[in-house]
Amino acid sequence: MTRKKRRLYMLLLALLGLGTATALTLTAFQDNLVFFFSPSDLQTKVAEVKDRSFRLGGLVEEGTVKRLPDGVSVEFRVTDGVAGVAVAYRGQLPDLFREGQGVVAEGKLRPDGVFVAREVLAKHDEKYMPPEVTDALKRAEHFKDTAKTLKQ
Repeated sequence: MTRKKRRLYMLLLALLGLGTATALTLTAFQDNLVFFFSPSDLQTKVAEVKDRSFRLGGLVEEGTVKRLPDGVSVEFRVTDGVAGVAVAYRGQLPDLFREGQGVVAEGKLRPDGVFVAREVLAKHDEKYMPPEVTDALKRAEHFKDTAKTLKQ
C-alpha cells in the first residue's frame, strides 16, 4: 500500500467517524427537544404532539382553577383568548400562580385532550412574560402591553 492510499484511507476513516458523531449528536438533540405551543396552535397540531413532551403557554382562565380533595392535584384551563386547553397537575403550584396570570406548563397531551403537566411555571411580575407566551397572546389579539399603559 502506497503512502498516498494510506492517507486517503485515514481521511475517509476520519470523515466516517465525524459523520457518525454528528448523527449521534443530532439524534440525542431530537429526543430532548421540547416544543412550545399555545392553545390555538395545539388545535391545529394535535397529531404532531401525540406522545411527545411539549410546553403549553397562555393565561390561566378565570374561574377554572379547581383544587381536588386529595390536596395535591389541581385542574385548570389555559387560554390564549381564542382557544383553551384543560390542564391537570399534581404537585405544588408556584406562589405566583393565579387566575388571569401567564403560565407555562410542560407535559404531555392525553388522548382525551387534557394536558397532563409535570411542571408549571408562573410569570414573576407584570412586566415579564416568557416570549413564547407573549407571541401567542399577540397572535390571538389578547395581549395587553403594560409598558404602554404605564406611560399613559
